[in-house]
Amino acid sequence: MGGRHRRPLDRQATYGEVFGVGEFRSLWLAQALSYIGDQFAQVALAVLVYNNTHSPLKTAVAYALTYLPPIMGGPVLSVLADLIPRRRVMIVCDLARAGVLALMAVHHMPFPMLCVLIFFSVLLGTPFTAARAALLSEVLPGDMYVVGSAINNITHQFTQMLGFLAGSAVIFAVGTHEALAIDAVTFVLSAIIVVAGVRRRPAPRREGRARESLWQISRRGGRFVLGDRTLRPLVCFAWLCGFYVLPEGLAVPYAKTFGDSPFIVGLLMSAMPTGMVVGAFAYSRFVRPDNRLRLMGWMAMLACAPLIGSGLRPPLWAVVALWALSGVGCAYQVAANAAFVAAVPPSGRGQAFGLAQSGILASQGIGILAGGALAQVLGPEPVVALAGVAGLTVATMLAMSWTQVRTEVIASTHDRAISAAA
Repeated sequence: MGGRHRRPLDRQATYGEVFGVGEFRSLWLAQALSYIGDQFAQVALAVLVYNNTHSPLKTAVAYALTYLPPIMGGPVLSVLADLIPRRRVMIVCDLARAGVLALMAVHHMPFPMLCVLIFFSVLLGTPFTAARAALLSEVLPGDMYVVGSAINNITHQFTQMLGFLAGSAVIFAVGTHEALAIDAVTFVLSAIIVVAGVRRRPAPRREGRARESLWQISRRGGRFVLGDRTLRPLVCFAWLCGFYVLPEGLAVPYAKTFGDSPFIVGLLMSAMPTGMVVGAFAYSRFVRPDNRLRLMGWMAMLACAPLIGSGLRPPLWAVVALWALSGVGCAYQVAANAAFVAAVPPSGRGQAFGLAQSGILASQGIGILAGGALAQVLGPEPVVALAGVAGLTVATMLAMSWTQVRTEVIASTHDRAISAAA
């Protein structure tokens, strides 16, 4: 019996085992489709705004609209993933977003109305993401969840890389509005896949809890996550991305330093996702679970430090290399995500994931807005470097505080794995 308990702790899950789970394949494929469509839409929006205004600030404002909505409604709406069956939440959100994107694809849509539609499209993504993340922890137990999260992370970054590069080509071939129509189709396909491949499950919370208002539940969940000694640093690690996402938001004006080709925009936007693909694969495949937690602080610092080199105004190939190296460091999110799941009760995971995801998107949006405003005065290169300095400082402080609680997290993860094996 003791050997059977030890084996799950010593053995890492494989990619083949995870892809052998049918529900995971459906969740993975549905998300991959919507990811690709979203990248088409982001490139289309950035190119459209900058070509019309030639303003780094306005371009950053439009790009930030894909991140900011969770500040206003994300933590509240994510509670729906615990009150309503999570499969149903995903399907309804997919179909609603398909309708919004179809409206965005209408020609001659006034830009202010386009921004409003972008806002609601991203807002609807908050309960979807919370439901999918919580459902994934039910579909994949133990280290399979870690590997599954890494696969999703790799897929996200790979589709970003592919979407940013292919998006420039698609926009050149068919136009910006048509790219938005493609995004609408991907959401419809995603909903169909979830209907066909994910089984029904009841809502995690019972009626007694459901009588509380969404706002009351959200406040209680926020106090739980931010007041917990273990969850608080893990959430802060997740929100660190507000510093190293800045290069994506300034990629269009940054590319003007090297020429007017849309290909340069796609190349810069895809550099960091490419590094993330490499880092997430190596981190999940070749680093043991305990070591992932020990290396997390160092990886977080690596995510920010290379950006400082942009202040030296290096050539294009060096900028791409620095941004890709920063992407490699971002793989620490795999370990942070797994530790977060282990510390949150299953009935509250939708809300906890929603709060974390909302903070991620909010920090990214605020970072891009601040960077765009500074770039108006200083230019994009020094702003990216300043983001690297600030991010490295925060990451260093987080790493120091994380060292104090890491041993407790490792012990808790082992205890949960033993209970699951029994």
